[in-house]
Amino acid sequence: MVEDREQIYSKRVRAGKRTYFFDVRSTRSNDYYLTITESRRHPQGDGFTYEKHKMFLYKEDFDKFADALKEAVDHVKTELMPEVDFTQFEPKPEEANLLGESDLKWD
Repeated sequence: MVEDREQIYSKRVRAGKRTYFFDVRSTRSNDYYLTITESRRHPQGDGFTYEKHKMFLYKEDFDKFADALKEAVDHVKTELMPEVDFTQFEPKPEEANLLGESDLKWD
């Protein structure tokens, strides 16, 4: 496994009890890769615990991965659930501002 190096870019996607992190990182040899982390929140006592699953995606697989993801999502939207208006799941502008940012980091 490649050791995590400097984080170059990060995008967080909140989805209910799940949060997805898309982080671009660099290697010692100045190559780049993407980590995709799913974090799930579980109640524990008076607080929460977080279960994390991380996936590493390397540059030689970027296009294949993006194409397969788009194809799978499009298949669900057009073939399996054409009656669903998926825009209903997009956050409204006022909700996006209420989400706020957190200092939590998932490495």
